[in-house]
Amino acid sequence: MRLKDGLYLYPEKGALDCNTYVIKDRVGIIIDPGSPQFLPELVADMSKDGIAPKDISIIINTHLHGDHCWGDQAFKELSGAKILSHRLQEKFYDVSGVQVSSFFGLPPVPFKPDGYLDGDKLSAGDIELGLVPSPGHSPDSICYYLDKEKALVSGDVVFDRNAGRTDIPGGDADKLKQSLTALSEMDIDYLLPGHMGIVSGAEEVKSNFEFINSYVFGYK
Repeated sequence: MRLKDGLYLYPEKGALDCNTYVIKDRVGIIIDPGSPQFLPELVADMSKDGIAPKDISIIINTHLHGDHCWGDQAFKELSGAKILSHRLQEKFYDVSGVQVSSFFGLPPVPFKPDGYLDGDKLSAGDIELGLVPSPGHSPDSICYYLDKEKALVSGDVVFDRNAGRTDIPGGDADKLKQSLTALSEMDIDYLLPGHMGIVSGAEEVKSNFEFINSYVFGYK
């Protein structure tokens, strides 16, 4: 589903899946391919927008919980794209990738990164993504910011009227609140979370952060 020129949303299909985002210009980037069991449906949805797997050059993740990254290797094999992990995801793989899977009684689905993201930007073709470390839900959570579109892909850090859970391995409510405070100060017109619906419009995004600060952190 096209959100803006070159920016697409493919909503989660079921349990252990997530919202997937595609950024397409001269190259293509996919964020959080989700679960491999829903990959055929994801590919079918992308084809409706004229996007084939081979149009994707880079696979990245907001964090390494299974519902976001277990489809990485399968999508790589289908597309030939390279998997790029952030250095925080390399550092905290055992916590986010292994311990969290064990917490839910599931075996992790491994993948091998082809490279790592360093610094505060990812540049590919005409696409430039800001890399915003946002720990709290997980220690390896990275938000991706498109400056031109004023769009933030937030993973499980912040949702529509809610924030990420912190009662799993690596979760830290104090760090999550700090991350949300920093994100709330950014210029955001599109808040694109890892689950449920998106939040559109600067005033709606601002109201969403205010709601979370007032009503969610009372019990975290």
